[in-house]
Amino acid sequence: MTVGEREVALNTDFRAALGGLMAFEDPDITDGEKQGLLLSNLFPEADVNEFTADELIELQEKAGWYLNGGRSPGDDADAGGGPRVYSFSKDAALVFAAFRQTHGVDLQSVEMHWWSFLALFMDLGNETAFNQLVSLRKRVKTGKATKEERQVARELGAMFELDEIDDRTHEERVQEDEFERLVEKGRRKREQAS
Repeated sequence: MTVGEREVALNTDFRAALGGLMAFEDPDITDGEKQGLLLSNLFPEADVNEFTADELIELQEKAGWYLNGGRSPGDDADAGGGPRVYSFSKDAALVFAAFRQTHGVDLQSVEMHWWSFLALFMDLGNETAFNQLVSLRKRVKTGKATKEERQVARELGAMFELDEIDDRTHEERVQEDEFERLVEKGRRKREQAS
């Protein structure tokens, strides 16, 4: 892959892409660390400290294009819309089982290009536990679940629940933390005055 004037080797193994994407599910690391992990997984031989700001932007854009199966992230009309219904981290065991059940593929031992993984992932059978869970999450989150389905979701508890990915900037998080600190300080002053 060419970035600026230099050739950059892309790690096309699906594990590299998954590792980079799972970093974005981790609430304990900063946005910069998430981007760094993504880029280091996809471009392990590249030293991002040697890139100019423009080259880093281009590298991030190419990473997004690659992760999106060779399409620009805005190309899909329904991409990014709707609730989050799966997590590669949390649902890993179900994804592994679904690949085995639907395609006879053992993800622990196979070599596979990220785009092949995506194609097979999009074609996981409806009878798999993974797709049944995803379908239930979608119905519950969109308000289309029956009373019985909502009860099943409650019974599944932690297995059903997904934390939303915090896509706020670092500055937005700092501002919200400061606001909450001030509210708590005001609450304590009122309690002391009472």
